[in-house]
Amino acid sequence: MIPKQVVETEVDEVEQLAADALRWLTAQARPTGDGGLGWPVRPSDATTEAMFYDGTAGIVPALLEGWRHFGDDAYADTALRAARGLGAAVEETGDSSLYFGLTGMAIALRAVHDDLGDAASGAAADRAMELVRSRFDGTRWGELFELMGGNAGIGLGALALGDVEFAVQAVEPYADAAERTAAGVRWAHRPGATGRMHHVSHGTLGIVCALAAIGATAGRADLTELALAGAADVVSRDEAGPDGFLVPHSDPRHAGERTARHNYGWCHGPAGDAQVFRLLRDALDDSSWPELADRCWHTVVHSGLPARLTPGFWDNSGRCCGTAGVLALACDRIAEQAESPEFARVLVADLASRATRDADGARWSNVEHRATPSELEAETGWAMGNAGIARELLRWVRLNRGGAPDYAFAWPDQPAVRRASGQATEPIRPAGVEAAS
Repeated sequence: MIPKQVVETEVDEVEQLAADALRWLTAQARPTGDGGLGWPVRPSDATTEAMFYDGTAGIVPALLEGWRHFGDDAYADTALRAARGLGAAVEETGDSSLYFGLTGMAIALRAVHDDLGDAASGAAADRAMELVRSRFDGTRWGELFELMGGNAGIGLGALALGDVEFAVQAVEPYADAAERTAAGVRWAHRPGATGRMHHVSHGTLGIVCALAAIGATAGRADLTELALAGAADVVSRDEAGPDGFLVPHSDPRHAGERTARHNYGWCHGPAGDAQVFRLLRDALDDSSWPELADRCWHTVVHSGLPARLTPGFWDNSGRCCGTAGVLALACDRIAEQAESPEFARVLVADLASRATRDADGARWSNVEHRATPSELEAETGWAMGNAGIARELLRWVRLNRGGAPDYAFAWPDQPAVRRASGQATEPIRPAGVEAAS
């Protein structure tokens, strides 16, 4: 449990920061017609974006989190309007993937249906996945062939939506596409790529995540064995053992010198690797994986983040590549393993110190040290903006008050917290609110 030194006044201040972040976020919404809402990636953008990564679909989880946490129906009403905007964008969305297209939109729409009882959102989710199925050529959906933009994410999305058969079809092509290595297998994230990425977002571990979850659910030993071979390749590349775990971004280095050799966040580093090892623990009922997750955590805690030590080192507060994504893992460890909350507090304090706060609310500007000016415009969405950060701050507040550690709704590539009994916790709901059947 959280020690007494995490005083309630501190928790109250972080809760207010999250509320201010949601206030700024909702103010950036734009009408899309028929009562719908959409969000631009940045306030200066001329158009709205639908995708999960940095658009409207990724804002829905933050709105539902706000509704559950504060019990304020204004968040639910905004989520319903966001779902209308997403529903209207289904037919015009050409990408089918989890993070950049229809599959992620379908999951957000299904969450609104399930939590708020909105039939139109459920119908739009069904239509989105109907289009995804129709676009499958039997091997892939496009250039990307990984978690964020390709088969692995679509398979995980289909599994989350209850379509196990389609999930299996999505990941079966990885068997033929696997490249054998000395330790296991790996995959090219797109045709013609020279570098091979190793981590969650575009690399081997993202594919491992899908193969393991889908293989275990479908009873397909061939898929789980392929997942283990992929994990073995990545583990063989560790450069920080025996206590830590740190694998290069890619080999050969993708994009050359523009890409840092090592990253530490969810997308290309040990904060995300640990989530895959947690999933392997759960999907395969294998107690050997937590040791690797512990080693990932050791590396993260001793890396120096969230301090910005050199240009380019940890210049991001966001959920995908920055501090909020590490906070997600920190809270998982507090909930599952009674981890000391001190590092989580460091992360939260850093987020608080980097927020821009004024009469409009709170928001965060990331840094691009290779650009002038280096401070980037604040973003709205899950990956680099308010939606992803506010969601993690609210979860931290809830943990400190003894509430349920799970989110309003789970994203397919982050395992639910497993209690000592092996059972995931129920998501928290406002008083008197029941899940829609």
